[in-house]
Amino acid sequence: MKPNRKTDAPGCRCRGLLLVALAGLLAGSAVPVRAAELGEDIQSLLEHARSQNPELAAMRSEAEAAAQRVQPAGALPDPVLRVEMMNINNYGNDAGFSLLPSRVGETKYTLMQMLPAWGKRGLRRDVANADVQQATARTSAAWTELAMKIKTSFARYYLAAGNERLTREILDLMARVEQIAQARYAGGLVGQQDAIRAQLEQTGMRSELIALDSEKRQARARLNALLARDAAAPLAEPKELRPLPLATTLQPQALAQRVRLNNPQLLAEAARVRGAEKNTELTRRNRYPDFNVGIFPSQMGSRITTWGLMVEVNIPLQQTTRRSQEAEAQAMVGAARARAEALANQLTGDLGEQLAALDAARSSEALYTNQSLPQSELSLRSAIAAYENGKLEFTALLEAERQIRKTRQDRLKAQAEAQMRLAEIERIVGEDL
Repeated sequence: MKPNRKTDAPGCRCRGLLLVALAGLLAGSAVPVRAAELGEDIQSLLEHARSQNPELAAMRSEAEAAAQRVQPAGALPDPVLRVEMMNINNYGNDAGFSLLPSRVGETKYTLMQMLPAWGKRGLRRDVANADVQQATARTSAAWTELAMKIKTSFARYYLAAGNERLTREILDLMARVEQIAQARYAGGLVGQQDAIRAQLEQTGMRSELIALDSEKRQARARLNALLARDAAAPLAEPKELRPLPLATTLQPQALAQRVRLNNPQLLAEAARVRGAEKNTELTRRNRYPDFNVGIFPSQMGSRITTWGLMVEVNIPLQQTTRRSQEAEAQAMVGAARARAEALANQLTGDLGEQLAALDAARSSEALYTNQSLPQSELSLRSAIAAYENGKLEFTALLEAERQIRKTRQDRLKAQAEAQMRLAEIERIVGEDL
């Protein structure tokens, strides 16, 4: 019995270390609340991107430029002043050549102002306002697209980091299992094959850690690119994912209605339709003439001697040309409406697809959390206890370890998948849920 007593002590110590490792694997630790560092959660990344992304800044400037074109679009053109000097060689009198108004035969001053036909200025302002709405909506669309990419990349970053943490925890657990196997081998209770297989399992995990580290660095580089940072810039380890919205807030019909009201791409297309309609009205107004009015005083010597009034009208005789322009404008209205309807149908279909995928990911996570994971934990505890008592082969213990590892990986994958689907839904809806 002495050999058994010699191996019992190290076995007990290894068993205690194994229980500590297993407890750390199965239970999370509380983290004190503090300000999030860049990369720890999605909100810090979105705030950074909103203020620093150069593409968004460019689109905001374009929208501002479009807004500055509204007032000039409806303004009157600048008036024109014409000065005509007649008989500058002073033919018929004793004075010589001169360019001074008081020393020529006659000087006529004409001040003219062009006046568009009634309603044209307002329609031009309406067209310019539609352009502003398009530019603003395009800016919002660019932001929702960028936010979706950041949310998706963060979910992948979280998945890679979570798998890395899980693999390290399992690796630590297997190191403790190896110690138990070594202790049992030293006591002559099992063969050396158990310890060797535990070492091989750890070697495989270390190889997997290399791939996971590469995956995490790639995800970090993608996030930095979206944040307009250097690809190698540091990012904090991701700590948590956003909570998923309640299923009651994800009703397909209600969300489809919100898509038509809030989606920035649809808003841009609606503004395009309004602009095309106003442009059609403006084209029809070109049937009516524009006016050019002016007054002109005439100067002889140093005195104004006569006053005149002039009215100039363009005559819209080219009706064939105007009808073609009107038909073109009307066709553009039809094209804009068809494009908006096609986009709405596509977005509605995409929404249904993403909602189904989100529901599947949510159900999978619930299944792993409520059933598979507790069963795997119980199986692993039973396997460890049975192996320590010599009632279970090492192969069964490895299988239990692999099962809990796969279950936790699948749960992480389902969580990340749900976040990516939610990001797509929020892009389609045009706002956070």
